[in-house]
Amino acid sequence: MNGKVAKYGMLVALAFILSWVEALIPFGNLGIPGIKIGLANLVVFAAIYLCGPWGALLISLVRIVLSGLAFNGMFYMIYSLAGGMLSLGVMLLCRKCRYFSKIGVSVAGGISHNIGQICVAALTLGSSSVFYYFPVLLIAGTVSGAVIGCVGGIVLEKLPRGIIGG
Repeated sequence: MNGKVAKYGMLVALAFILSWVEALIPFGNLGIPGIKIGLANLVVFAAIYLCGPWGALLISLVRIVLSGLAFNGMFYMIYSLAGGMLSLGVMLLCRKCRYFSKIGVSVAGGISHNIGQICVAALTLGSSSVFYYFPVLLIAGTVSGAVIGCVGGIVLEKLPRGIIGG
């Protein structure tokens, strides 16, 4: 049990560091507001395969709360929770049905993350006009999901078997 807690703690710390690194990258200067690669999602993606659903959920929730408190505030947490939890649920379902490759699981997660966030934006603003931005978010979710899936697949292949029990 202690080893599992330590391993989960290391994964949370890694996700938190990746969130910090991503917070340093000025994506807004690219002229595409709200677009990020989702580096911390790499850890959550790997946790799905290494720790199982409950471990991945725990790691994701702790990372979102810590990152919100440290870097972005309450609104970030709300948007990130909506996107993160929908994404995690979709990735778990895609992995369970076994029709999806690791990249496919991650792409589904990237797209659903953006769906969750745009739904929160629509509710917050009280307007459906934000859905006009959805095609941009669909492309961004697909690209970032593919990148995270490729990198995550490589990382999972390189890790020794049994490194983290589910």
